Amino acid sequence: MDRRDFIRNLFLAGLTAKIAPQLFSQVSSTGWPELAVVQGDSPAAITKEALAALGGMKRFVKRGDKVLIKPNIGWDRTPEMAACTNPEVVKALVELALDAGAKEVIVIDHTINQPKRCYVRSGIQEAASQAGAKVLFAEDQRLKNVALKGEWLKEWEVYQDFMEVDKLINVPIAKVHSLSKVTLGMKNWLGAVGGSRNQLHQKIDQAMVDLAAFFRPALTVLDGYRILFRNGPQGGLISDTKLMKTVVAGIDPVAVDAYGATFFDYKPQDLLFLRLAQERGLGKNQLEKVKIEKRKI
Repeated sequence: MDRRDFIRNLFLAGLTAKIAPQLFSQVSSTGWPELAVVQGDSPAAITKEALAALGGMKRFVKRGDKVLIKPNIGWDRTPEMAACTNPEVVKALVELALDAGAKEVIVIDHTINQPKRCYVRSGIQEAASQAGAKVLFAEDQRLKNVALKGEWLKEWEVYQDFMEVDKLINVPIAKVHSLSKVTLGMKNWLGAVGGSRNQLHQKIDQAMVDLAAFFRPALTVLDGYRILFRNGPQGGLISDTKLMKTVVAGIDPVAVDAYGATFFDYKPQDLLFLRLAQERGLGKNQLEKVKIEKRKI
């Protein structure tokens, strides 16, 4: 029985309290870099090169897998505004997952602005569909109250779509944020849940870490092609953005976010959520202890 079937059976039996983070995908790092950092002119090309540096998508996605790709599609903004994940990054990951043998790839996010406008204006709906993904809207009838067993967030409503797949791939964009200072991979999981998400802002760092501990993706790919360094998380002006032409990918979500923090001249240890995540054993925030491969194409 795979993870998807097991979780579905738990729901049917009313046993969601039994779900533990260990059910979620883990990939061995033996013999491969923990992070791949690739720079280049093409968002798609640097994304594919980052996966190649990590050992290829077949290391993460097996034939027959149902895969969910979680970009940030939260805002009614064009790619030039850097409020949503670059559509070319998303498209490249869909193509790689299908080429690796995935039987289905889903792309979904719980948006802040009106969903259809966000999906279309971000360019993600068209790009993901062209690549062969099934692009879904987050529907309230798909919400289930789940025991997260976090240190602060004990339970919350989670979209079933995220729990009925074999592999999760988290694809955030790097931006500043008024509460957490930056929004990277761990913050991106707020788009996998429903409920009154503004309540999570009361202890945003703790909420981010509790959600990261629950979802545990097989892979995190941080879009740093064009970052939002001012007026985040939604921006609105091209002058709020900076062209970095970088993608950071890895199996350690803490290390990915730690590297992403450096785009904004933060030391990882200066960010509360990264300190909490390392204390919880979710990964490394000390980049000097992380095996990193850097490439330029």
